[in-house]
Amino acid sequence: MIDKSKDHHVIEQELKKDQVLASVWDVLVDNPHEGMVVVNKQGYVVLVNRTYRDVVGIKRRRDAIGKHITEITPHTKLPEVIRTRHPILYDFWEVNNHKLIVHRIPIFNGGGEVIGAIGKSLFADTSTRKLLGLKLQQMEKELELYKEEVRKIHSAKYSCDNLIGESKQIKEIKRLAKKVAPSTSTILITGESGTGKEVLAQAIHNASNRKQFSFVRVNCAAVPENLLETELFGYEDGAFTGAKKGGKPGKFELAQGGTIFLDEIGEMPLSMQSKLLTVLQERELERIGGVKTITLDVRVIAATNQNLEKMVKAATFREDLYYRLNVINFKLPSLRERPEDIPLLVHYLTHKLNKKLNSKIEGYTEKAMELLTKYHWPGNVRQLENALERMFCFTEDRVISVEHMPFLENILNDAPKLAKQQTLAEVIGKTEKEVILKILHQVAGNRIKAAELLGIHPSVLYRKIKKYSI
Repeated sequence: MIDKSKDHHVIEQELKKDQVLASVWDVLVDNPHEGMVVVNKQGYVVLVNRTYRDVVGIKRRRDAIGKHITEITPHTKLPEVIRTRHPILYDFWEVNNHKLIVHRIPIFNGGGEVIGAIGKSLFADTSTRKLLGLKLQQMEKELELYKEEVRKIHSAKYSCDNLIGESKQIKEIKRLAKKVAPSTSTILITGESGTGKEVLAQAIHNASNRKQFSFVRVNCAAVPENLLETELFGYEDGAFTGAKKGGKPGKFELAQGGTIFLDEIGEMPLSMQSKLLTVLQERELERIGGVKTITLDVRVIAATNQNLEKMVKAATFREDLYYRLNVINFKLPSLRERPEDIPLLVHYLTHKLNKKLNSKIEGYTEKAMELLTKYHWPGNVRQLENALERMFCFTEDRVISVEHMPFLENILNDAPKLAKQQTLAEVIGKTEKEVILKILHQVAGNRIKAAELLGIHPSVLYRKIKKYSI
C-alpha cells in the first residue's frame, strides 16, 4: 500500500523505479490524446497523466497520487478488473460533461499475478460514436451471416418422411426413431452401404429437441489418421507447427447442443478409439495443446457398414467402445430384404431426379418395374438412384421401358450365376487388395511412394494393409 506520509516527489521517484511503471511512464505522461491512470493491486493511484486529471477536475498530480481510485472516480470499475483479472473494454463513460470510451486492463507480473490495473479513456465526440456504432452494426451483420452459413453447413435436411417404404422393417424403424429421438442416448446405426444410415441419423436429429442446433457429420474413413484428433477435438493457438492463429474448435465443439454423426466408425484407428471412449464417458474434452476442460452437451450417433462384433473378436475394434456406442441399435435392411419397397422408392426418386435433371419422366412399363424389383441391388438405394439417373440422362422418352435398362436384363437372365457371385463389398475388397499388392511390388515395398501412386494418404494405406493382412 502507498505510504501517504511521504512527500509526493519521493513517491514519484519510487514509482518510476517500479518495473511495470518504468516501461509505461514515457507513454503515459503528457499524452494529450488519452487520459490514463494506473493503480496498484490495492487500488491506490500510482500514476496519472494530465489528460486524466483534466477530465476528473484535479489540477495537481500530488492531489491524485497515493489516493484510492474511488476517491478520484467514485464509479470506477478498476477494482473489479483487479478482482476478476478480466479487462473491461469499449465501455462508454461520462464524467464532467466529457463523453469517453474507456478501456480497463489488468497488469500481470511475470508469474501471472495481478499487480495493478490501467484505465485508458479516449474522447468520444458525436462523429466518433456514430462511426463506432456503424462499425458495430456492420460487424453484427457479418456475424449473423457467418452464423447462417455455419447453420447451413451443419444442418440436417432429412426427416422420417424421407425413409421411404411400407415394409414391416421400415415401419418399425420409423416408429423406434420417433420414440428414441427425444432422449440423449447414443445410437449405433448398422447396414450395408447405400441403405440410408445418414438419412436415419438426420431424421432422428430433426425429430428431437436438438433440431435447432447443429448436425455435424464426420467421415472417420476420409480424415487421415494424423489429423483425426484435431478434427474431432480441435486445438489451441500454438499447439503445433502450422496451427491456425487463435486455435480451432473441433467437430464436437461445433455440435454443442446438437448431434455429431460419426460415419464409418469402423474405420477409426485404435489409437483414436481410446480417446473417443474417454470423451463419451466423461462428456468433456480438452483441445490439443489446451488446459481448459470443455463440457459437452452433444448427442452421438455412429454408423458403419462393418460387423463391429467380428471386429471386436479380431481385436481391431475396442470392446468397451462398442458397448458405449451400441446403447440403441438400428439395423437398416438391404433392398433385397424389402423388395416390396422398391416401387415406392422408384417413384420417390423419379420425382427427385426430374427436379434435379429438369427431366420429364412420367412412369415405367410393367415389365420395367418388374425388372427393377427383381434385381438384388448390392449398392442398395444409392445404386438404385444412380441407375435411374443414368437412364434419365440417356433417354428422350417419357416412359422408362426394359430397353432403357439392358444392363439389368442381362444380369437377371443369368440368375443362376448371379446366386454364386460374390457381394459387391467382397469384389471391391479383392480388387483393392490386388491393386495394392501390385503397386507395392512396383515400388519395392515403399509405402510412402505406393500411397502417392494410389492417390491416398499413407495412413489410409497402412489401415488397408492391416485390413487385408498384406
